[in-house]
Amino acid sequence: MNPELYLADLEAKPAALTGLADALETGDPFGALPPAVRRVLFLGMGSSRYAAGVAAARLRAAGIDAVAEYASAAVSYPPDPGTLVVAISATGGSRETLDAVARHRGRSFVLAMTNRDGSPVTEGADLTVPMVAGEERGGVSCRTFQHTIALLTALHGRLTGSGPDVPALLRRAAEAAADLLERRGEWLERAAELLDGPHGVYTIAPAERLSSAEQSALMFREGPRRAADACETGDWAHVDVYLTKTLDYRAILFPGSAYDEQAMDWIRQRGSTVLTVGGELPGARDAVRYRHDDDPGVALLTETLVAELVAARWWIG
Repeated sequence: MNPELYLADLEAKPAALTGLADALETGDPFGALPPAVRRVLFLGMGSSRYAAGVAAARLRAAGIDAVAEYASAAVSYPPDPGTLVVAISATGGSRETLDAVARHRGRSFVLAMTNRDGSPVTEGADLTVPMVAGEERGGVSCRTFQHTIALLTALHGRLTGSGPDVPALLRRAAEAAADLLERRGEWLERAAELLDGPHGVYTIAPAERLSSAEQSALMFREGPRRAADACETGDWAHVDVYLTKTLDYRAILFPGSAYDEQAMDWIRQRGSTVLTVGGELPGARDAVRYRHDDDPGVALLTETLVAELVAARWWIG
């Protein structure tokens, strides 16, 4: 992995999102899906599973039986002709995902989503959808994570017949990412300073955007190799609040949960350090705002860029 190339990958996000928007306007990559899908099973690891978890929750809210599994799980849904298996792997070579897909190949409808043409996950797949994220030369899945969320949003629209105009959403997200990148001189050093504590960094997000917290924490671990962990906002008061008692607790909080104030009440009482992204909350030490951050769809696609840029700042040194 290379920190300078990782930063370059982040800087290419607006152009990559615009390219994906162009590709989706030219045709529906999910057009060959079967007409009747009884169940959707997402399979992936790491960032792929983070994105899938949010997508599965959205499908359930629309009345569709959907679940995001660890591809490494020994027990899961059995193969079935009515099951759509969505195998997600940026490199197309994740061992756990390949093993899980093998149980379904030829027995369930398998959709492979990957950023690498002809990779092993596409072998025997009924449909392959490219991520169109370009080569991530830094060795870290950052654009592919973002494009996975975008494509799963398009898949949601295909399966439910409703949802946003995805190309238009991607163009707004590209504007949001460009805004953060262009103004990083105004906020990045302050954010890096606030989050730079002796006991790691924590990330907090509502269930509907939990992938943002999970991906952000992963970026701190994968790049600069900092201790980091993610938590859902409501669950935070039941599992992570205890850390504020004994640690120099520092966190990114992505607002939008009905339980933001519950978490911030403890934060204020304990004098912990919180940086909010995409909104402002009483008691936070600072906030990073960006264009279109009042749109939940844009936030889901964009807000991890703050943690990614802080990670790059620490990694490069």
